[in-house]
Amino acid sequence: MKLHELSDNAGATKPRKRVGRGPGSGTGKMGGRGIKGQKSRSGVAIKGYEGGQMPLYQRLPKRGFNKPNRKTYSAINLGLIQKFVDAGKLDIKATITEDALVAAGVVRRKRDGIRILAKGDVTAKLNLDVTGASKSAIEAVETAGGSLTVKAAAAAAPRNFVMRVIGVSQSWFSGDRLQQRRPVLHRCGLLPELCVGTGVGST
Repeated sequence: MKLHELSDNAGATKPRKRVGRGPGSGTGKMGGRGIKGQKSRSGVAIKGYEGGQMPLYQRLPKRGFNKPNRKTYSAINLGLIQKFVDAGKLDIKATITEDALVAAGVVRRKRDGIRILAKGDVTAKLNLDVTGASKSAIEAVETAGGSLTVKAAAAAAPRNFVMRVIGVSQSWFSGDRLQQRRPVLHRCGLLPELCVGTGVGST
């Protein structure tokens, strides 16, 4: 087969519908929308409307909530770490920290910490220092003669917590604006922590 003979599978793509291109096209004049009415207008979305009765999304019960200051961890399997050790990208003579895992390319970023899971086989004697690990992962590392130290996750900064809860950007904490919002933050007990590095006094 040559390059100019390549083609997609039959039915994989469809030509774009060109409305308003004459009666021979089948979608001319009205463009397939019919005569007048709400659905023929632009900017109309009535997908969730059920004629006035209680719509389904309101009839169903709601449970739970999304924790605003929840932590997200990057998960890594032991088998992947073993592959990087075999490739010589991780030094098992030194303690393998989260920064070392990111630098080696095992994970793109550590988020609020890295959690080790037990999928895969590990034969190297690893000394890991991470935020979290499953019980079976700790047992697997210790069976191979290594050690896995689990440290407590760093507490979320008050500024990041406020940004998540009220949906604001970093500019919300600029010096002039923060000066105007001092009374509100002071009542919430967040002013001393949020004022660090802003030049705004906490009193």
